[in-house]
Amino acid sequence: MYLFSPLIPEVRRTLEELPRLIDQVFPLPRRFRVNLPRDVAELSRLLTRSRGERTNAYLSTKGLLSAYLRYFLPWNCYRLCRLLPGLPLRFTAGEGITDLGSGPLTLVLALWIARPDLRPLPLEFRCLDRSAAALDAGKGLFHALAGASPWMIKTIHAPMGAPIYGPKARLVSALQVFNERFEGIPQADTRALQQAADKTSRLLSSLVTASGSILVLEPGVPWSGEWIAALRKALLTRGQKSYTPCPHQGVCPCPGGKAKWCHFTFDTEDAPSVLHTLSTAAGLPKERAAVSFLLTGPAGKKQEFPQEEEQTLPVRILSDRFPVPYRSKMQEGDQNQYGRYGCSARGLVLVIEQGSKHSTKSGELVMLTLGSPEKRDPKTGALIAEIPRVAVKPPKRG
Repeated sequence: MYLFSPLIPEVRRTLEELPRLIDQVFPLPRRFRVNLPRDVAELSRLLTRSRGERTNAYLSTKGLLSAYLRYFLPWNCYRLCRLLPGLPLRFTAGEGITDLGSGPLTLVLALWIARPDLRPLPLEFRCLDRSAAALDAGKGLFHALAGASPWMIKTIHAPMGAPIYGPKARLVSALQVFNERFEGIPQADTRALQQAADKTSRLLSSLVTASGSILVLEPGVPWSGEWIAALRKALLTRGQKSYTPCPHQGVCPCPGGKAKWCHFTFDTEDAPSVLHTLSTAAGLPKERAAVSFLLTGPAGKKQEFPQEEEQTLPVRILSDRFPVPYRSKMQEGDQNQYGRYGCSARGLVLVIEQGSKHSTKSGELVMLTLGSPEKRDPKTGALIAEIPRVAVKPPKRG
C-alpha cells in the first residue's frame, strides 16, 4: 500500500482550477502581480531561514497573505490531496472536525477536493487561527469552490489553546502549526521538546471524541520528524493508537536528533502547471514534496495493518534509494543493488532491492521476509531484509 497515490482525474482538474478561482475571489491588480514572485520568495524566507523576523500575525499583512493564498495554499492543498484519500477517515452526518491553526482553511478546502464522497454529508468544521484575515479569506474561497455546501464552517479568531465550545470532534487536526509554535526549542533539548509534546497531547486529546482521530502534519524536515516522534510518544501514553504511517505501536525507531527522522517524499509531476511556473519564477522549484505526519485514534480499534508473523515483517518505507555494498543472494550478474530504510516493530530496517525491477516508494507498506540467520547493517544496526515482497491490502477507511 502506498500513502501518496497519484491524483484521480477529478481531483487533479479541481486543483488545476484552484489558482484561477483564487484570482477570481481575490483579484490582484497588475502592478502587484509583477511583484508576486518576489513576495512569495520573501514569505518563504520568513518561514524558513529568517523565522525570527516573522510576526505572529504575518498572514494579516496584505502582501504576505496574497503570496500565501497564491503559492503556499495551493501547494499545501496539493500535498494533502495526495495524502488524504489514503487515510482511514470516515465521518457520519452531523459530526465535527476541529482544525487548529487553520490559516485560510487549508484542510477544509483539501478535504472537499480530495474526498468527493464527503461533499453531500452535513459536517461541522471549527477552524481556529490567530489571523482573522486568513480565516475570512479561506471562508470566502470555500464558498466559491463548494457553492451551496451542507458543510457548516465556524471560524474562531483566537490563539492555540483558546476554548472551543460545542461537542468534541470526530477529527482534530493541526497542520503545519507546531513548527512555528515550538521552533525556538533547541534540537538538543529533548526534555523541553517532550514537555511541549506532552502539553500538546493533552490539548489535542481534550478536543477529540472517544472514537475520534488526531491528525498532525508538518514539513518534512528533521526538526518536524523529531517533533512528530515526541508527540506520538505522548499520545500513546494517553490511550491513543498510532494508525499511520507507523506499522506498529512500539518505540519509534526514527526519533530524529542524531538518529534518522520520519518523513516521506513524493514527486510533484501532477501538481498544477501554474504552480510550477510561479515556483520557478520565485526561485523555489518544487520537483518533490516532503512531509512528516501522524494519524492516531482510539486504542480499542482493530489493528489496520497485518501482524508480524514468523520470519515476515510489515515495514513502512521511509527513505529514498541509495546504493548498498552488500552481496545479496538474489543479486544477478553485475546488476546494481539499492537500499531504503524502513520502520517496523523490530526497529529500523534496511530494505535491499535489486536494480529497478522491484522499486519501492517512500511511504509504501510492504511485507518482507527476514533472512536466517538475521543480518544487521554495521553502520546503523538496522535489520537487513530483501525484496521480493508479499502484497499488502490497503486498510479500509474507518
